[in-house]
Amino acid sequence: MANPRKKGSRIKVVVIILLLIVVVLTGGAFMYLSGLGAVSPGSEEEVSVEIPSGSGASYIVDLLDENGLVKNRTAAKINAKIGGYDSLQANTYILSPSMTFPEIMGVINTGDFDYLSKQSFEVPDGARLEQVADLMSDELGISKKKILKTWSDESYLRELIDRYWFLTDEILADDVMYPLEGYLYADTYILTPDNATVKGLTEMCLDQMDAALTERQDQIAASGRTVHEFLTLTSIVTKEATAADQAGVAGVFMNRLKNGMSLGSDVTVCYIFQEDRVDLKVSQLSSENPYNTRKFAGLPPGPICQVIGSAMDSVLNYEQNDYLFFFAGPDGTVYYASTEAEHEKNISEHPWSEEDLAQ
Repeated sequence: MANPRKKGSRIKVVVIILLLIVVVLTGGAFMYLSGLGAVSPGSEEEVSVEIPSGSGASYIVDLLDENGLVKNRTAAKINAKIGGYDSLQANTYILSPSMTFPEIMGVINTGDFDYLSKQSFEVPDGARLEQVADLMSDELGISKKKILKTWSDESYLRELIDRYWFLTDEILADDVMYPLEGYLYADTYILTPDNATVKGLTEMCLDQMDAALTERQDQIAASGRTVHEFLTLTSIVTKEATAADQAGVAGVFMNRLKNGMSLGSDVTVCYIFQEDRVDLKVSQLSSENPYNTRKFAGLPPGPICQVIGSAMDSVLNYEQNDYLFFFAGPDGTVYYASTEAEHEKNISEHPWSEEDLAQ
């Protein structure tokens, strides 16, 4: 017959062992959950972390740990294995020590746009294509020469013509200096690993131009001009006047075009020499280049800079006036005239000083 005391002792041992197991499991669970917490709750610090393509969960834990975003590396490694993170996405993320480890992994697993590094690229309003190439070169680390070569590659240009309704063979004309000049819509663009290439950025700009032109397609068609001609005129207005005066200046150009006059625009002459200046040389003004609207009537072969929607609207809804001349004074005020005598008077009454010209 079993000894009741021994039996009771064995039960006590089992109970103690079970209690110890519970304590260990509870303690382990507490340590595990605690280890997944935020390194610094309430922190407003931002930490940029680049997750390379092909990174596994364990490698990402190491990256996050190196950047001070992991409270307990062991707990993080366990969670990385059992957390179901099966679609981890490469990108550059802006994270914070105030985020828990599961929150951080959830962001990376979904590629949450709200946490992506907002690296951007700006195409300035009125920038020439060469200037855009300079900016793109700095942003992408690709030579300006290579960018311009891409933008002049006929096979690529024909691909774009097939893809975008507003691009036609007009951009391939021999006299056009840069085929895509005026077509890269002036705006700020968010970069991602998928579009941070010359072609990726180019096509983002063209997509935005597509939206702007499609919205105004009927008005452009009603103007009797092709899109290429419309953008050419819009680009000249953009370089000649600030937003407040663009409709008035567009009205002057419309009158000159209707009268068979040359546009007489210095900015088109500047474009020939890829510079922005007020004091053009006599030799420049007499250039035989078809972009010289001081010498040749009608529109030049193509646009001379990048444009935005408001400038397009100024051309489409130009100010009806009887002016044939305009002159921008040193303070930016635009003076209009119907005759050459009035125009010369405006110039003499509001002269540019050498100091003004140097600015």
